[in-house]
Amino acid sequence: MNNLQKWQILSSKMVINEPMCQIRQDQIELPNGKIIDDYFISIKPDVAIILPITKNQEIIFVRQYRHAIGEFVMELPAGRFDVNTENPESAAVRELREETGYWAENVRKIATLYDKPSKDTNQIHLFLAENVVKVGEQQNLDITEEIEVILISIDSVFKCIAEGEISVTGTIAALFLGLSNRSSILPNTI
Repeated sequence: MNNLQKWQILSSKMVINEPMCQIRQDQIELPNGKIIDDYFISIKPDVAIILPITKNQEIIFVRQYRHAIGEFVMELPAGRFDVNTENPESAAVRELREETGYWAENVRKIATLYDKPSKDTNQIHLFLAENVVKVGEQQNLDITEEIEVILISIDSVFKCIAEGEISVTGTIAALFLGLSNRSSILPNTI
């Protein structure tokens, strides 16, 4: 029998409410009766990540600067979206087109995950697209995006992860989950 209980929210207020950052402060009561006055929650939009594979069995990555860590990282095409105005699959296909110039005809859902459910509200939606094709150049990049498109063979991806060239959690989750039905390409350590 499960005796776990949810926390009770006693009060809640927005302490930062800006377009790029929304933080809520909750006063909560734990099941043991203890009160926490300053439990902070980051209100974030959902994210769609797409694992695009070309006919030549290359995966399309984007390399870009990430200011929070002050480094360039290699990731799968991805972006935030408003669940009230766009569905996750459309957002994934849109981000692929905008960031890389590639188009995905056949897309399938891999999984829906939480990245940091102790402090963040959003979900991460993972998709797989095979036989993607180049249809143009990057378009509609936002002011913070300067993106380099990189193609890496499926056979080289796990080496890139092991060597730290690919190190973003959502990207790694999409790679492992999306490629898991292709047992011939997964490393023996899985």
